[in-house]
Amino acid sequence: QVQLVESGGGLVQAGDSLSLSCQASGRTLSSYAMGWFRQSPGKGREFVASISWNGGDTDYADSVQGRFTISRDSAKNAVYLQMNSLKPEDTAVYSCAVRFGTGTYWQPSANGDQYEYWGHGTRVTVSS
Repeated sequence: QVQLVESGGGLVQAGDSLSLSCQASGRTLSSYAMGWFRQSPGKGREFVASISWNGGDTDYADSVQGRFTISRDSAKNAVYLQMNSLKPEDTAVYSCAVRFGTGTYWQPSANGDQYEYWGHGTRVTVSS
């Protein structure tokens, strides 16, 4: 059983930076793509960023492109999200997820349905 635990959320002001971490346990995830998604009140789950199994390929939502950076450390079984120039509209609960199963599980994906395990999330609040 895979467990994903996010950390690093908090309350910041617009323009500030935050670094989120997602620590995995129960299984080595170095062969699988991972992603970050977010959900704010009244909205559905939104793709944020995804990274391939070896970190060589990444994908970002247009809304965060150029401001957020996803990375991973396979030795630590962890994935990270560096968030710069935060905006009030970035306020949400951020969750990490890992792809398993069939298909191109080693490649990034913006489709949340292609992820099998999810963390409970960490809350990010950006004040204006």
